Amino acid sequence: MHRWRVAAGLAAAVGVAVAASACGATSDSTPATPGAGATGASSRTIRVVAAENFWGSIASQLGGAHVQVRSIIDNPNADPHDYEPTAADGRAIATADLVLVNGVGYDTWASKLVAANPAPNRIVLDVGQVLGVPDGGNPHRWYNPDDVNKVVDQLARDFATADPADASAFQTQKATFENRTLAGYKQVIADIETRYAGTPVGASESIFAMVAPALGLDLITPSAFLKAISEGTDPAAADKATIDQQIAQKKIKVYVYNSQNATPDVQSQVDAATATGIPVTTITETMVPATSTWQDWQTRQLVALRDALAKATSR
Repeated sequence: MHRWRVAAGLAAAVGVAVAASACGATSDSTPATPGAGATGASSRTIRVVAAENFWGSIASQLGGAHVQVRSIIDNPNADPHDYEPTAADGRAIATADLVLVNGVGYDTWASKLVAANPAPNRIVLDVGQVLGVPDGGNPHRWYNPDDVNKVVDQLARDFATADPADASAFQTQKATFENRTLAGYKQVIADIETRYAGTPVGASESIFAMVAPALGLDLITPSAFLKAISEGTDPAAADKATIDQQIAQKKIKVYVYNSQNATPDVQSQVDAATATGIPVTTITETMVPATSTWQDWQTRQLVALRDALAKATSR
C-alpha cells in the first residue's frame, strides 16, 4: 500500500473511456501524414499519453515531430498516487496509440483506465513490467539511470512498431538523446562517483535509493525506514533511533530528502542534520518546474548534491 489512496474519481473516467471505446476510438484512427519510409508505409503522428510528465518528457524527446505527447500528471503539486482522473483523461487514454504508465502500483488509476478500454492496436508500455520489477518493489524507476536506458530502448522500439515508416528517425533521435542530450546528466553522475565513491549519506525515502548506487554513494539509512516514508506507514522506532544516532555522530556526510514529502519524522531529521552541520539537499518526486525536461531536472538535483558533498568533504 502506498501512502495515498487510490483515485476516487476513477469510476467516472473509466465510464468515459468505455464510451470512447464503443465509439471506435482505437489507435488506428490516427490520420496519416504525408511521407513514406523504406517500407512504403505512410508516416504518422503517434498519439502518446503518459501518466506522468517525467516519462512524457522522455517520450516527447525521443519521438520528436513524429509524436504528440500528453502527460496527465504535469503539476508538481499533484500526487501520482492519489490522482483523480478526469473525463478528459479517460478520453485521451481511450484514443491513444501508445500509453506509458509507470506501474509497480504507482499509478493504478492509469492502468485501470487502460484496462477499461481494450484496443488491439494500442501499445501499452508499463515501465515496471519492462524492467521486471516485482509487486512491492521500488516504483521510482525514473531515478535509476540504467532503468531509464532500458525504457528509452523500449520506447524507440514501440515507436517504430507504431510508425514503421519513421523507424530510422526514431533510432537517430534515440542516439542523439543518449549521446548528446544526456551528456551533462551522465557527466555529473560520473563526477560524483569519481570524487565521492564510498561516502556515507542519509536519505528520507526510497526515491534516493534508486540513484545512490549509480553515484557510488553508501546510503546507510535503514531501508525499512526509506520504504515506510515512501509508502506513508509509520517507521519503526528502532530505525528512527538509528538515524538519529547517525546524524548526531556525523556518520553521514550529507542528508537528502524529498521536499514534496517532508513528514514530521523527516523534518525532525532535517532539523537535526542542519543543527549538527551536515549539509542537507533536496530532491522531488515529480518534475520541478513542470516545464523542465527530465534530464535538466535530474541534473540540477545532482549538481546540488555534488555541491553538498564538496562542502561536507572539502574536496
